[in-house]
Parts: sequence; C-alpha cells; structure tokens
Amino acid sequence: MPQVTALYRYPVKGFTPESCTSLTIQPDGRVAGDRTLTFRFANALEPEIDEECGLPYWPKRGGLALVSFPSLARLQVRLHGERLRIADGNHVVAEAGLDAAGRELLCERVTEWLRANGEARRLERPGRLPLHLLGDAGASRFQDRALGFISLHGQASTEALEAELPGAGDVRRFRSNIVVGGTRAWEELDWRGPVRIGHVECVAVRPIGRCLATHANPETGTRDLEVMSALVERFGQPEPLMGVLLLPVDGGGEIRLGDEVSLLPPS
Repeated sequence: MPQVTALYRYPVKGFTPESCTSLTIQPDGRVAGDRTLTFRFANALEPEIDEECGLPYWPKRGGLALVSFPSLARLQVRLHGERLRIADGNHVVAEAGLDAAGRELLCERVTEWLRANGEARRLERPGRLPLHLLGDAGASRFQDRALGFISLHGQASTEALEAELPGAGDVRRFRSNIVVGGTRAWEELDWRGPVRIGHVECVAVRPIGRCLATHANPETGTRDLEVMSALVERFGQPEPLMGVLLLPVDGGGEIRLGDEVSLLPPS
C-alpha cells in the first residue's frame, strides 16, 4: 500500500521548505502555514484575477521565487510565530518581527543579499524595488493558483528521473507538499477523482506542469540541470510534469507521515 514518506510546507512563497511530520489541510484547499508570506515587487502588490474561476491569486512572477532567482535555494527560512529568520548556512541574512519596521528590515537585507549574489540585474528591473513583505503568519493565501491546491508526487517518479539525470531527483526541486512511496514511477500523473490520504479524502484534479525553478540546485542555488528538457525528452511527456494537484473533500483534516494512500472508486 502506498504511504506518505515526506511532508513539506513553504512558509515564505518562493523560498525553501519546512519539513513536517504532519500537515493540516484547510477546507479551502490550502495547507495551513503554507505560503503565508511573500516578498512582492513594488509593482505587484495586488492579486491578479484568475480568468477561469474569477478568484484572486498571486502568480510567482510578481515577486521573489526560484523560477527567477535561483540563488534563493541557498537560504533557510524559519517562521516562528510573528518572527522570520532567513539564513545562508551559518550566516543570518535577516531576523525580525513582522511589524512594519521588521518587514522593512527583512526586505532591505534580502535585497542586499541578492545583489551580493549575482541577482542584481533581475532584481533592479523597472518597477521591482523596493520589495514589500506581504501576509501574516496565520493565513495561507499566496499559492500560485486561485484554488490553492495540495501538491503531491511519487517518490518513484523522482527516482526514475534521478536514474536518467543524476542530481535531478532531489525532491526539493519540485516543492511538493506530499511525497508518496510505494507507487509506480509516473503513476500519479494519471490519477483523477477520489484519493484518500490517511483520514483525508481529496480529489485528484490534474498533473503539475513544472518550470525553471526545478533547474535550481537546492544546495548551491545555481541552475545546474535541464530538468524540464529531461522530463520531456527522456520520458516522452507532452510538457514537463511531476506530480498531481489535489483538493480536499468534506473539510480537509490532518495528514501524517506514514498515512496510507489509496485511490477510491468514483462516487
């Protein structure tokens, strides 16, 4: 029986993950504590409206994210209550509270760090500076998609990719909330309909298209591997895919490491 082997949430959109032993799935389709904060460009301080569902969302192109700033992969983020700490190994880049003064300090220090690490050209494009830190520690709302979604991929899929392109199978490249063991490679791409994870029933909606964020080495913060090309050329995918998007049914709940995962018959 397939089981949950790893759980992650991302307190700051576009930054590195927090490994968890359990995740709380909210009724609105989001993971509690996931993407609660975001560093936004000065010209992207309001959400966009999704044309399909008419709901607001915050696309990654409007702020700091690995897709445009691969060096962010080097940073470790810790959000403890109303205090955010960002470190580069043993060096603390910034640590402050989420009041106005603390947010300003965090934005200034992150800007300085990016400039010192070769990202100045991208950062200083017209309209981007100064950065603004939006959000609060209690609300998950900065997902890339208006409906939120939970992201899941199979461990066997990243292992298959690793066998073809060594180094590409690091799960951190794919930024999923849930990793599942015991499935066949790429099996989850075909999941549709009801899926039970522990006591939480979800519906599998569609595969996850992947972007340049997957090219960023999780340790060095450099673009080192052509992951998108490998997914298409070596596995015959129509576009770069890894994992599946899920939405909860009947109010969400808690998912834990070791929970069994099963496909359910359509209701």
